[in-house]
Amino acid sequence: MFIVQGKNDMLNTLIVGASGYTGAELAAYLQQHPHVNLSRLMVSAQSVDAGKCFSELYPQYRGLVDLPLEPMVDVANAAENIDIVFLATAHEVSHDIAPIFLAQGCVVFDLSGAYRVQNKHFYQQYYGFEHKNTDWLSQAVYGLAEWNADQISQAQLIAVPGCYPTVSQLSLKPLVEAGLLDSTHWPVINATSGVSGAGRKASLTNSFCEVSLQPYGVFTHRHQPEIATHLGIDVIFTPHLGNFARGILATITCKLKQGVTENEVRQAFETAYQDQPLVRMYDKGLPALKAVVGTAFCDIGLAQQGEHLIIIGAEDNLLKGAAAQAVQCMNIRFGFAPTETLI
Repeated sequence: MFIVQGKNDMLNTLIVGASGYTGAELAAYLQQHPHVNLSRLMVSAQSVDAGKCFSELYPQYRGLVDLPLEPMVDVANAAENIDIVFLATAHEVSHDIAPIFLAQGCVVFDLSGAYRVQNKHFYQQYYGFEHKNTDWLSQAVYGLAEWNADQISQAQLIAVPGCYPTVSQLSLKPLVEAGLLDSTHWPVINATSGVSGAGRKASLTNSFCEVSLQPYGVFTHRHQPEIATHLGIDVIFTPHLGNFARGILATITCKLKQGVTENEVRQAFETAYQDQPLVRMYDKGLPALKAVVGTAFCDIGLAQQGEHLIIIGAEDNLLKGAAAQAVQCMNIRFGFAPTETLI
């Protein structure tokens, strides 16, 4: 069942996992969206935040979003009178509850990894669980907004890409589509994220006194196969945790086919993004985090020397890497301007 929406209808919207950083950013965007009624905010029944007021956790939204954080006890009941559901939840949770919302006719935007790759064996290998909702998995559309808008506009379940996969794919996909890369050399992606990417729960890893600059998940991070699957090429991906709150900076080194010129490279990116306002290409200089933190943009800069190309991509991991892209997908799905409330 799909929602048929008139021009003046408000879409009743629910955020599950609203106490986390991404959930909070979603609430901030949606409360000001002219076509959205932010109806309910929910957290797991076991959450320490259950029953609290959202603006108690995030006082910057006092007077703007004063909804309670309701404990989710009955998923089917939570879906009543709801048009859109955003799942800012762990992949195990999204895997289990998304089908219930979908069966009730909701359009679901899942920000976890539970429905991003249409291969059930992928989940056994990289997520350590058996995917039991393969019918919905086969129907899910990957929400890389600049590249999959046509599919997003028709979907009931949109799997919003991860933060690292978003900046990595936006930086490489124009070259892949144009056939400019030397296929014998895998692109090497070195990306550093702020600690908000590790979530809001307390842990030694993201403790203020413990955070340094360190790689993790070397050769094992589950975003590597997500990136490779959707690009259609092999890549080497190494994430790092930096000692700052938010933002991702990716340095991507790749080799071009013999004879590929700077003009051809520039043209590939211009063709891909000239009508995509949330991707900003740099003619001169290279992106820095300060240009994107707090915004919905992905900034991309290029440096070429012969057949060697270095791409620098930057985004806010909580926004273009999560909440902003989810809202962008919602805008596309319901026929609004893609940047509505985002810029």
